[in-house]
Amino acid sequence: VKSEGPKLVPFFKATCVYFVLWLPTSSPSWFSALIKCLPIFCLWVFLLAHGINFLVSHRSASRILAGLIFSAVGDAFLIWQEQGYFIHGLLMFAITHILYSSAFGMKPLDLKAGLLMGVVSSSCYAFLYSYLSGPFTYLVAVYIALIGFMGWRAVAGVQLCNDLWTWTKLSACVGAMLFMVSDLTIALNKFCFPVPYSRFIIMATYYAAQMLIALSAVETRDEEDFRKRS
Repeated sequence: VKSEGPKLVPFFKATCVYFVLWLPTSSPSWFSALIKCLPIFCLWVFLLAHGINFLVSHRSASRILAGLIFSAVGDAFLIWQEQGYFIHGLLMFAITHILYSSAFGMKPLDLKAGLLMGVVSSSCYAFLYSYLSGPFTYLVAVYIALIGFMGWRAVAGVQLCNDLWTWTKLSACVGAMLFMVSDLTIALNKFCFPVPYSRFIIMATYYAAQMLIALSAVETRDEEDFRKRS
């Protein structure tokens, strides 16, 4: 963890810039989009700093980088969500969750974790359903299914009982959970009722989630050895 810390300094600085400037969402602009996306750009640099060979030889890392790229595009679309680009942002983040799920992999399967995430996702959608109308009735259902699946794959990777975990797996798990909190807050605030301090909650959990997921791409143990133990 200590060796990765210095590489994340630009990300922390960019995140501070976002919260210090706190540009109003009522006046969307390319400058606002740049400031919002800057921490994600820094996470691109964080992964690229490990070298192209690292990204090529570790498919999970390259998929997480691709997910971060789609996230930045989604962030830009959401700057203009009141101008009709919310669905575009939703699509970009849906692709992000597919890429992250692929990066986390399907082993170990852990059906119990899958059942738990299924119950959580279904409960969230059941609560939101009465507030949804039009295409959002279906789009939100698909989105929740995708992020729930991503959460399952992240949680399944942490085998605490069997001592088959690494800090990178734990990082992915916590990051996925924070991502779900961020998106649930967005849904509640947009479709249901005003959430106090919603923007702060959404962005703080979002940036933390993306950082932790980016960190999960850094291998600290020989992957082949981990698979054998699994």
